[in-house]
Amino acid sequence: MSYLEGIFNAIGDGTWGWSLIPFLVVLGAFFTLASGLVQFRFFGRMFRVLFPGGQAEPGQHVSSREALLVSVGGRVGGGNIAGVAVAITLGGPGAVFWMWAIALIGMCTSLVECTLAQIFKRTDENGTYRGGPAQYILHGLGQKYNWLAILYAVSLIAAFALGFNAFQGNTVAGAAQDSLSIPRWVTGIGLAVITGFVVYGGIKRIAKVADVIVPIMAIGYIGMALIIFLINIGDVPAVFAIIVKNAFGFEEAVGGGMGAAVANGIRRGLFSNEAGLGSAPNVAAVAYVRHPISQGIVQSLSVFIDTIIICSCTAFVILLSDVYVPGSADVNGVALTQQSLVSHVGEWSQYFLTFAILLFAFSSIIYNYYLGENALMVFTESDTARHVLRILIVILVFLGASAPGATAVFFFSDPMMGILALVNLLAIVMLFPVAMRVLHDFQDQLKQGVENPVFEPSKFSDLDIDANAWKLD
Repeated sequence: MSYLEGIFNAIGDGTWGWSLIPFLVVLGAFFTLASGLVQFRFFGRMFRVLFPGGQAEPGQHVSSREALLVSVGGRVGGGNIAGVAVAITLGGPGAVFWMWAIALIGMCTSLVECTLAQIFKRTDENGTYRGGPAQYILHGLGQKYNWLAILYAVSLIAAFALGFNAFQGNTVAGAAQDSLSIPRWVTGIGLAVITGFVVYGGIKRIAKVADVIVPIMAIGYIGMALIIFLINIGDVPAVFAIIVKNAFGFEEAVGGGMGAAVANGIRRGLFSNEAGLGSAPNVAAVAYVRHPISQGIVQSLSVFIDTIIICSCTAFVILLSDVYVPGSADVNGVALTQQSLVSHVGEWSQYFLTFAILLFAFSSIIYNYYLGENALMVFTESDTARHVLRILIVILVFLGASAPGATAVFFFSDPMMGILALVNLLAIVMLFPVAMRVLHDFQDQLKQGVENPVFEPSKFSDLDIDANAWKLD
């Protein structure tokens, strides 16, 4: 086992350690400039999906808004509560600024990868859609890159469907035990039963559940942060000033100064919003839209919600409290967020945070399951294989919750996520010209006065596009 751990640690060091983060940052900046700052030009358009009449009628399909909420539910997880606290502890308040910066360029990366997922999506046997990096590798780059699609799919199943789901179960059970004294095994059984019910309904049931719980968890958490923001409104300008000063080294809060702020802010932003990691495109592909760019724009909003809004809520809850002490790691992670909440509004808030963690983690579990199912289809479309995966997910959620030590066997999760991210980035770099062609088509239709551009596969006859996936009901 130690030999395997050594191998995966080396993989992790070779991806997250030195190559992946600079790659994500540089490519995000390049996509932003090459697309003419597309995420900012279409910023107002992103919010249309949240209102009636702002999207194509989906009929039997998953709507653009439902796909957005599944994606938000997946991106938003324990990292938005505990991870932000860790970033501030290790990088100081300036880490928040760099977290914002990476999210703004990550919005464009997400637009590109999710647009590609829409372009190359396929119609499955149930009449719904499937797509994602594996599909745009196979149908965008060609069958000679089949090995790359397989490597991506294996990494996705290992990291998200298996490893991260066990960790999410562990997070929920730990929070319930600490604040409510509920035994881990009780939480594990309840979480496993609910997970089984949802995942056995497929993407449509997952989307319906996300359409309910994601707004509740997001609005509830943002509402709590807004109350704290208003209570401490007089201190807000000072907190903004501290964030900026620390971000550029004018005021050092931790050892390492600006370097620690940059490293921890960027790392937390990338881990949280997943832009460029190749996970969200799997969900973006299932949406029923008139044009691929439409869902790309919507998925940019997902990054904005995750990092600029949700992560910022946690950051201000911490920085406006008296609990956070710059340079001290005595209180860290979820405990720092929890104690900060209590200092603002009282002991009852720890129960609120437990409920928030439950919703955040559960939305991530069902999202992670669908990523695994979609990746499994690269190897087989067998119902038996799908049932085996569902049963395995339910068991892993239970084990992760009831036996926290069991999560130690998933030491390969982060390294495998690093591999799938590198594979996805290589693919979207090679396919970026295709995404730009489709973006220009969208923009040309807008210039001609078309309010809701429509994608015509015949205009792109040189591409391997499933025309059936673009027949509007």
